[in-house]
Amino acid sequence: MDAEKLEHFRRILTEQLRQHTAQVRDSQAATLAMNATDDGVKDTVDMSLADVNQEIELRNGERESQLVADIDQALMRIDEGSYGLCARCGQPIDERRLEAMPTARYDAACQTAIEASRGEGDRPTL
Repeated sequence: MDAEKLEHFRRILTEQLRQHTAQVRDSQAATLAMNATDDGVKDTVDMSLADVNQEIELRNGERESQLVADIDQALMRIDEGSYGLCARCGQPIDERRLEAMPTARYDAACQTAIEASRGEGDRPTL
C-alpha cells in the first residue's frame, strides 16, 4: 500500500480513536453520575432499574474500550508496515474492506474461515 493511502487510513483511524475515546470517557462519567445520585431511599424496582442501567453502561463501555484497542492495534500496524496485510495468510486486504472496517486484520476469505471454525456461521438469523 502506498504512503498516501496509509496516511488516508491513519486519518480515519485517528478520528475514530478520538470519537471512541470520548465515548468511553462519557460512559464512565455517566456511570459515576448514576451512582452519585443515590438518595438512599429505593424500593426493589428502583434498585433493579439501576442495576440494569449500570449493566448496560458497563457493557457499552467495554465495547467502546475494545474498539479503542482495535484502533490502537491498527495504528501500530501502520507504523510497523503490516497494515493492510492479512494477519493469517499475508495477502493484501481489499481496500474496500478497509474503507468499511479500517481495523480489519484479516481479508474476507480468512475472516470467513475463522468465523466458520468458531461455528459463528451456523446460527440461524432473523
